[in-house]
This record gives sequence, structure tokens and C-alpha cells, in this order.
Amino acid sequence: MIKGKIVKGIGGFYYVETAEAVYECKAKGSFRNMKISPLVGDEVEFSVNENAENRIEKIYPRKNELVRPPIANLDQLFIVASLKDPEINTFIIDKLIAIAEFKGIEPIIVLTKTDICDTYEKYGCIYSSAGFKTILCSNKDKRGVDAVKSLLKNKISAFTGNTGVGKSSLLNSIDENLMLKTGETSKKLGRGKHTTRHSELFKVCGGYVADTPGFSSLDFEKCERILKDDLFNCFREFEEYFGQCKFSTCAHINEKGCAVCNAVNSGKIQQSRHQSYVQMYNDVKDIKEWEKRK
Repeated sequence: MIKGKIVKGIGGFYYVETAEAVYECKAKGSFRNMKISPLVGDEVEFSVNENAENRIEKIYPRKNELVRPPIANLDQLFIVASLKDPEINTFIIDKLIAIAEFKGIEPIIVLTKTDICDTYEKYGCIYSSAGFKTILCSNKDKRGVDAVKSLLKNKISAFTGNTGVGKSSLLNSIDENLMLKTGETSKKLGRGKHTTRHSELFKVCGGYVADTPGFSSLDFEKCERILKDDLFNCFREFEEYFGQCKFSTCAHINEKGCAVCNAVNSGKIQQSRHQSYVQMYNDVKDIKEWEKRK
């Protein structure tokens, strides 16, 4: 038995990296009976067979997993948003942050196009004051690229951001091989059409970066939902006010005696962050746990 990390999965084949080599493997049949599928990012044990396919025998417990893209054990999610063209959408950023927090993934905010927009200090403050690493980036003069690179070591990271925000330019600035691989995958597998479950990890700056078709903000939002009872814990700046509301059933929307609302009114919590919480709460307030599993 050999231990390794799955760095690529496609068409039922999994490519497991060890210190010495990368092995092509199939998963043992009993995983299917247990309704378990190996995922890119999994730590596994596999057997090497000379006259048959190498076989994944064991999947170690995951600290998290995502549906789309199908990936496990992600450490960091870089949320790339432009300040202009397209205009920044704080609700989408906040929703992605909440999903990352819910999954135990560290969200890192990357605000691009600082060279053509002077509001970066305002938006940077929103997220840095809430306790998030926030990087101001310009693909024109490479501002912020080194800061992103410094966070990749010993981590499995992924980048999400919609068309036009500068994600591709940022990845190309980090390592041009990422964009070469992305182009190859797109041509062969139909990136953008969501016709594949292919994911792959590439070694970059001492860590791994996930190259994941379909990792747009929209797909991420569709596939991961947070119920209202879990939402409070996905806004880290609310934490210090836990248990301080007048009523134990407080939803932190606009109730009398709400410690969170009081903090918003006094400027201790950013208003846009609370507005996003309220919108997310209202979107899911009528969803039950059994409906989420459907």
C-alpha cells in the first residue's frame, strides 16, 4: 500500500502523486456501494498491480469537499472581484465568503483593476475590517501578484471569479503554465460549457492550485446552500456578539435589542456585510434540511 494525493481525476481514472511518481489508478468497487467517489485533493492509499490496474483502496477523512468543482481538502479560496468593468458586487463576494467559511476554507479577497478605479481603499476596508486577508491587485503593473504568491506555499488553493474580473490574467502572472493548462483543458474538455467533472491540481509556488472547469461564482452559489441556522457562523465579525441579543430567537435582521444590528448602527460591522446577511437569510429562511438534501 502506498500513500499519495489525487492530483487529477477524469473518466473514472485517478492520478495519484507520491514523492517518487504519479500513478494512474481506478477506485475499488466497494466505494460505489458506499456512495463514495474519490475526489481531486483526497489523501489516499493505493495498491500497485503489475498485471492489472492500480487501485485506490482507502480514502482518508476529508476536512471539506465541494460539489462543483468536485474537489476535497481545499485550504484557501481566492475570491477575485474587479472594482470596475464589471462593477463590484459585494453580495456575490459575501455569499462566496459565507460558503467558504461554512466549508472550513479560508477566503482571501483579491480586488483587481486598482489602476483604473480609485475606490479600492473603500472596498478593501470592508473586508479587511471584517477579518479577511484582502489583496489589492493590478494586472497592468503586477501589483499584488507577489502577495498572492506568498500565500500559496503548502496550501491547496482555488481561484473563483466571473468573466472579466481579471482572474485569468492573475493566474497567468502567478505562473504562465496555469494558463497554458487552462487553455488545453478548455479546448479538449469544453470548459465553460460545464460538460465535464475534470479537475486537476498543479504545483505552484510550493503549493497546489486547482484548475477547475466551471468554477464560476454562479456555479459555486448554485451547488452550495447554507441554511438559516448556520448562516450566523459564516459571518466572522458577528461572532463577538453571539449570545448578546435581547431575545434568544433573534435572527439578527432588524429585531429590537439585536446586538448585531446595534453593532451595524454604531459602525462596528460594515453595513454592506449585514445587508448581504439579511438577503441570504431571506433567500433560505423557508428551506428545510430535508429540502436541502434533495
